[in-house]
Amino acid sequence: MKMKMVILAVAMAMTCSLQAATKTPAQQLLERLQKLQKKGYMYGHQDDPFYGLTWDWDLGRSDTKELVGDYPAVMGFDLGGIEMGDAKNLDSVPFQRIHEEIIAHHQRGGIITISWHPRNPLLGTTAWIQNDTTAYNEAVAALKKIGQDALAKQVIDPKTTVKSILPGGSHHAKYMGWLKRVADFLLTLKDAKGNPIPVIFRPYHENNGSWFWWGQNLCSDEEFHALWNMTQDYINNVLPTNLLWSYSPNLQGNWTEEAWLKRYPGDDRIDLIGEDAYQWGTEADFVTSLNADLALITSIAQQHGKLIALTECGYQNSPDATWWQRVFKPVIEQYPVCYFLPWRNYKKDHFGAALQTTTADDFKAWAQQKNFMFNNDIKKIK
Repeated sequence: MKMKMVILAVAMAMTCSLQAATKTPAQQLLERLQKLQKKGYMYGHQDDPFYGLTWDWDLGRSDTKELVGDYPAVMGFDLGGIEMGDAKNLDSVPFQRIHEEIIAHHQRGGIITISWHPRNPLLGTTAWIQNDTTAYNEAVAALKKIGQDALAKQVIDPKTTVKSILPGGSHHAKYMGWLKRVADFLLTLKDAKGNPIPVIFRPYHENNGSWFWWGQNLCSDEEFHALWNMTQDYINNVLPTNLLWSYSPNLQGNWTEEAWLKRYPGDDRIDLIGEDAYQWGTEADFVTSLNADLALITSIAQQHGKLIALTECGYQNSPDATWWQRVFKPVIEQYPVCYFLPWRNYKKDHFGAALQTTTADDFKAWAQQKNFMFNNDIKKIK
């Protein structure tokens, strides 16, 4: 009998190992996120190992670690500029250093999320569209004023950017080349054993705004879906096993479920529902809007079987020493937020995290709670 029990135990262990081995890195990461979400929320930070408020490029440094004694659970990186073949991204971070830090954070048990701010493939300008739209409107108005309506029609309209890169568009081949460069970089992300590193990939974020060339007023819902599907199909065809896809609109506050779902790519294409949520106006407006949005996306996520996260958030250059625990914490603790990620600490007049600022003491006190997780809190949870 004892021998039978031993054989049964060994067989069960082998079965579990076989099942784990057949899961892709993306599936393993998704299950890990689901386990972690039940324990609380993870802290993330953009560009954490590259620079801080008082330092630049020092190896091994981190504003997070210097405040709370640990790295963020989630680190954010951006690939903007890689589509051009540049050596550095849009924030002047070398792609080689990004590559190294992604591997290092994975090795220490952390989680990686990657955003992408591609340049405008039609106009050759940045991902931000406001200046392009203004210049277009001014040029058209000036030409019409002098009776040159025919020339006015030849001015390139920023609203045609997405259409130009879809199949059949004038810049489709160019953009597919850009996607290849993104995929080629992602393919290089492997651990010491050569296994793919799982990544939460977050393209075309804040699409309900109109400050990026893929934004709400710059392309139709159908064009946005076609852009998303084209991008995802191409990249997944190159590396189908190690990406989770995050759909992350911007804070809005007056969504209806019907309106929110109009640009949602679909359950078969999305693993994590995110939202970017900064306080730009009054505290009251921010709290009201964040509550409304998190209530809505929580409901949608539960209906569709998805995780949620605040994929960007904070109060830039916060002058309020109590903001994190008094304003932000009471809202997010009502919802099953998997992680929240303040933006980068670039310099003293442009920082997103609480670290080494007037809000540091408040943040550090909050970070002591058991449901607030950093890298050491998650590294053994697989």
